[in-house]
Amino acid sequence: MQNIRNFSIIAHIDHGKSTLADRLIQYTGLVTDRDFRNQILDTMDIERERGITIKSQTVALPYRAADGKEYELNLIDTPGHVDFSYEVSRALASCEGVLLLVDASQGVEAQTLANVYMAMDHDLEIVPVINKIDLISADVNRVKEQIENELGLDPETAILCSAKDGIGIEEVLEAVVTQLPPPAGDKQNPLSALIFDAHYDPFRGAIVSCRVFDGSVRPGDIIRFMSNDAHYKVEEVGVFRLNRESRKVLAAGDVGYIISGIKTVRDTKIGDTITLDDRPAGEPLPGFKEVKPVVFSSIYPIASDDYPSLLDSLEKYKLNDAALDYQKDSSAALGQGFRCGFLGLLHLEIVQERLEREYGQSIIMTVPSVRYKFVLKNGETVTVDNPQYYPDPVDIESASEPFIKAGILIPERYMGAVMKLCMERRGINPRSNYPAPGRIELVFDMPLAEVIFDFYDRLKTITQGYGSFDYDLIEPRDSDLVKLDILVNGERVDALSLIVHRDRARTWGLQVCDRLKDEIPRHQFKIAIQGAIGGKIISRSTISAFRKDVTAKCYGGDITRKRKLLEKQKKGKKRMKMVGSVMIPQSAFVSVLKSDNE
Repeated sequence: MQNIRNFSIIAHIDHGKSTLADRLIQYTGLVTDRDFRNQILDTMDIERERGITIKSQTVALPYRAADGKEYELNLIDTPGHVDFSYEVSRALASCEGVLLLVDASQGVEAQTLANVYMAMDHDLEIVPVINKIDLISADVNRVKEQIENELGLDPETAILCSAKDGIGIEEVLEAVVTQLPPPAGDKQNPLSALIFDAHYDPFRGAIVSCRVFDGSVRPGDIIRFMSNDAHYKVEEVGVFRLNRESRKVLAAGDVGYIISGIKTVRDTKIGDTITLDDRPAGEPLPGFKEVKPVVFSSIYPIASDDYPSLLDSLEKYKLNDAALDYQKDSSAALGQGFRCGFLGLLHLEIVQERLEREYGQSIIMTVPSVRYKFVLKNGETVTVDNPQYYPDPVDIESASEPFIKAGILIPERYMGAVMKLCMERRGINPRSNYPAPGRIELVFDMPLAEVIFDFYDRLKTITQGYGSFDYDLIEPRDSDLVKLDILVNGERVDALSLIVHRDRARTWGLQVCDRLKDEIPRHQFKIAIQGAIGGKIISRSTISAFRKDVTAKCYGGDITRKRKLLEKQKKGKKRMKMVGSVMIPQSAFVSVLKSDNE
C-alpha cells in the first residue's frame, strides 16, 4: 500500500484538466504515440466536441519515481460540471489527495473555490498546479497571490506546467508521489468498498468502479450492497489501464472494478458501500445519499408512430445513466410521451443530444420546470413538477419553490450588468467580496426556475465569456406562483403551459405569444394567440388571415357594393374560424425554448 497513490484532478471548466490527464497517461507509457488521441479519457463524441467531462473515468498509471520505486498512481477523473457535483464528491471520497489545476491567465474562478472547499471537507491533501504557463496572457505571480489569498494554500509549493506543451509533467508526477499520502486501511478487516461510478457493458452487465478501503475481494465471493441489500456473485475484479485488466484480488487501498452480472446501472447506487455477505462490515461508509432530479421536462416523439421506438431508446439509455428518471405522460397537443427528471440543465441537454445522436430519435422537449410545493387549505401538501397538475387556485393556501445560492465570479467592470441580470431573475439578498484586485464575487439567493432556462448563456454573453457561475441548492421559499396557459384560437395548448411567478407572468406570456406568432403559419381566418392566468388574458398576438381581394371585380358604382362584398367575406371568415382548427407546427414548440439572444 505504500506504493499506491489515489488522486483526482479538480479545476474550473476549461482549465486544462483533460489535457493534463492526457499528458500523464502519455508520460507513464500507458499509450503509444500511434494510438494516442486528445481527451483520451473522454469516450463520448459529445464530451470531445464540448470539451467537458460527463462520465468520469479512472486509470491506473504505472510510474517509476526518482527514488527508484515502482508506484501505481490511480487517477480518478471527475465530471467538471455543477450538475454532477454528487458524483464528484464520491470520487473525491475515494482519494487521499488532489491536484488543484488553476489557469495561469484566468486565475482562481467560481468552481475552483467550490472544488477546494469540497476537497477540504474530505480532508484531502491539495497540491496546487498552475497550468497554461506557455500562454502570452499568463500571469503566474498574480495567480500565486490568488492561491494564497483566496484559497489559503502555500503558493511556493505550486507546480508550474503547461499540459499542452508537456512542460512540468514529471514534477507533477513526483509531487503526487512525495506530497500525497499513501492509502490507509487493513486487508484483514471485513470488506468495505465505495462505489464512485458504474457503466453498462452489453455483454457483462453493469461494471462497478470502486475504491477498496478495508479487506479484499476475489472472483467467487458473494458481495452485498448495503443500501438495498442486493447480493451478487463476483465474476471478475481488476484495475483500469486504458482497457480493463483483470487481477486475482482487489485489496485495501486499490481502485478498480467489479463485474458480478448486475443487470442495470440503476441497481448500483453511487456512494453505496460493498461488503462481503458472509463477513459484512459493521457500518456503511459515510456520505451516501439518493440523487434526486431537480429539473423536469416532457419528451415527445415528433411523429406519434415513433413512440415505441422512443420508449425502447429511453430504456437502453437508462441502462447507462441511472440519474435519468422518466414516466409516461400524455398531452392533447403532442400525444404520448414521457415526463423526465434531470440533475440540471446540462444533464437535460446531454440526454436530448444523446437520444438524437446515438439512438436516432427526433424529439420535442417542453419548457423545463422545477418541483413546486403547494399547501392546500385542507392542510394537504402537494408537490407539482408538471403544470398539468397545478391545483385549483381556490384551494391553495401557500406555494413555495426551490431556491439556490448562486456564486458568480466576474471581472469588476461587468458588475452592473450582472447585478441587473440577477435582479431581473428575482435574485435577492446580494452579497459581494473582492477575492483579488479587479475581480468580484457576487452571491445571490435566486429561484432555481429562473436559472434553469437561459441564465448561464446570458451571463456568458454580458461578461464576454469571463463570468463563471456555481450554485448550491438551499431551502425552498414561499412564492406567489400562478399557472400561465397559452390559448391558440381560444383553445388551451397544454404542452405550452407554465408555472411562473406572478410578477414574471406577463413577460413570459408576451415572449411565448410573439414566438408562436412567428412560427404558426397564416390560415384562412384570423388567429388569436393569448396568454391567460385563469380567465384573465394578460398577453396577446394576432396572426392575420389570408385575404382574397373580393372587391377587385367592382369597377364603379356605389361604395355600398364594396361594403356588401366585404361584409359577406367577413361572415365567411367568422364561420370558418368556428369550424377550422389551427395547425401548430413542431417548430413552434421548439421556438418557445430558445433564449432571447438567439
